[in-house]
Amino acid sequence: MTFSYNMLRYMVERSRPEFKYKRSANPDMTTKGQETRQRILRVAADLFHKQGIRATSPDEIIEASGTGKGQFYHYFKNKEGLVHEVLLWHANAIKSGTAPINYEIDSWEDLEDWFRAHIELQRSFGMTRGCPFGTAANEVTEEDELIRQDLNLIFEMIESLLRTFFVKEKARGRLRPDASEQRLAVFCISAIQGAMLLGKVKRDSGYVEAAVQEALAHINAYRSQPEPAGTAASSAS
Repeated sequence: MTFSYNMLRYMVERSRPEFKYKRSANPDMTTKGQETRQRILRVAADLFHKQGIRATSPDEIIEASGTGKGQFYHYFKNKEGLVHEVLLWHANAIKSGTAPINYEIDSWEDLEDWFRAHIELQRSFGMTRGCPFGTAANEVTEEDELIRQDLNLIFEMIESLLRTFFVKEKARGRLRPDASEQRLAVFCISAIQGAMLLGKVKRDSGYVEAAVQEALAHINAYRSQPEPAGTAASSAS
């Protein structure tokens, strides 16, 4: 199925009969207001990544962002609404190509770089943090259905981008016919999420590097060399 970001967001929004968040798009917002709102989102995203969603209070975000309570609750009705907007902020970054990791994969080299970019991201935090999405997902309980839906949207986006690469490679004859594009995409996500979690616990990038190396070896086993041009015609004659 072809991925549609707007379709997925529409499904998420419509699935919330008690949706009570303030709209993220406000054409009447001033430039200063937009800057303030974005600053709150950036600070909240960093704190959620650093110490988790539950351990981060609105007061901490207000203090770290240099804003006031009035400003905070003007842009976000409550903490749950802020979490929703932070996750959509991440989703938009992936979609627009402004995320710390490049999700536009067009070659096998890009795929390897995608894996290794996660290692570099984790190293930049001294191996004290995992994936921001995985960190949030680890806190989800059965009461956090709205957050789960937002995270599911993000992972669906990533899976779709990875799957699209494998579909293209199969069409080019560079992926074995028996390879499942979806299963390979899910494997990539699962492998890097698990590797980063272990790396965070161990405080050692070596564990992540080892997992990535094995993951790439597994994926590369599904690669195949395309037939040279004219081979099929020669065989037929």
